[in-house]
Amino acid sequence: MSLLIVIVSVVALLILLITKLKINPFISFLLISIAAGFALGMPAQAVSESVQKGIGGMLGSILVIICIGAMIGKLVAESGAAQVISDAIMKVFGRKYIQWGLLSTGFIIGIPLFYNVGFVLTVPIIFALVYKYKLPAVYIGLPMLAALSVAHGFLPPHPSPAALVTIFQASMGKTLFYGIIIAIPTIIIAGPLFSQTVKNIRPIGGLTTFDSVVRLSVLPSTFNSFFSALLPVFLLAATSTLLLILPEESTVTAVCHFVSDPSILMLIALIVATYTIGLRMGRSIKEIMRIYEEAIKEIAIILLIIGSSGALKQVLVDSGASEQIGMFFSDLHIHPLVLAWLISASIRVCLGSATVAGLTTAGIIAPLMSTFNVDPALMVLAIGSGSLMFSHVNDPGFWMFKEYFNISLKDTFRSWSLMETIVSVAGLVGVLLLHSIIG
Repeated sequence: MSLLIVIVSVVALLILLITKLKINPFISFLLISIAAGFALGMPAQAVSESVQKGIGGMLGSILVIICIGAMIGKLVAESGAAQVISDAIMKVFGRKYIQWGLLSTGFIIGIPLFYNVGFVLTVPIIFALVYKYKLPAVYIGLPMLAALSVAHGFLPPHPSPAALVTIFQASMGKTLFYGIIIAIPTIIIAGPLFSQTVKNIRPIGGLTTFDSVVRLSVLPSTFNSFFSALLPVFLLAATSTLLLILPEESTVTAVCHFVSDPSILMLIALIVATYTIGLRMGRSIKEIMRIYEEAIKEIAIILLIIGSSGALKQVLVDSGASEQIGMFFSDLHIHPLVLAWLISASIRVCLGSATVAGLTTAGIIAPLMSTFNVDPALMVLAIGSGSLMFSHVNDPGFWMFKEYFNISLKDTFRSWSLMETIVSVAGLVGVLLLHSIIG
């Protein structure tokens, strides 16, 4: 009976509140957490304590990572570093390999930038190249947006992957490393290869006018731009490598353990970026702090949603319902990674939000991890892949793509929705292949 209550309250009611009643996901998560607690027979005091414990536990370990990630991403965009990275990559690839250049640009700047910021930032770049080379917009733009989507769903410090790393107690460095391994073939399939099938899609009545990309009078150097934007990745790679080769008792190992902590690592990256693409480029500390404040405002609702999802997970654990779910799924004989992907993909299709889909799935799966013989990092990536499944009319990204590229609904489904589906399925295949290799 508890399992039925959980399925109804967590999935059906969540879908009803968000899609039909248009209630904010943060409020929806809170209401469902409380309702599930009472329905599962928890005392009122215990429900309240579980909700508070879940929110505090979730945000306590993830707040710094997401907030600093947003700050770095905003500064990368406002300083012009993202534009410098784009220009540098396009010079390397040229017109003949323009799609590969855009794919590389989207992936590299997609690591520090949140998806919506990355989308708005890269569309003018795409359109400037459309006007310059007279190529179909959807054809050359899809690889870049596929790369942005993969970074958003697979790679920390993006909110959903970062939160999933915390929930499953996975290694941030290993998740990023595995995520990049899976991401590269995924974006090649969903980007340059798939886009060959949509060459004939044309806008209805022309594109939004982006004759040129807005440029600042002073831009950071190419090295400075790459270094500042990707410093978190460099630090993670360096510390993870050193920890593998250094003796456990060495002083350098202790320093690496300290620096590799995600919160410390992100803080170091922020301090460096504040100087390299902030103060060094002539911006005042007051202006830089304004940029950081705006970044926090833009992700406030994401933080609330992540925190409230922690409340739901804690209620499921404290009520004992997670044990019944585990017993039920253990009898289904479905691979845990496939199961997590299926749940995440189903919720994504119903709700439209990749973040909500990922966090809801984590609340169901996390308490069962002790019974699954899978790497937590791969579980993060399986759920992340499922959360990108078949974007359609209930996803804001679907409408952003349709309106910016000015195409019909049919063509949006044929290009954007199918691209997201390919990303999701290819991601799952990559996760399963990695699982078979590493055991």
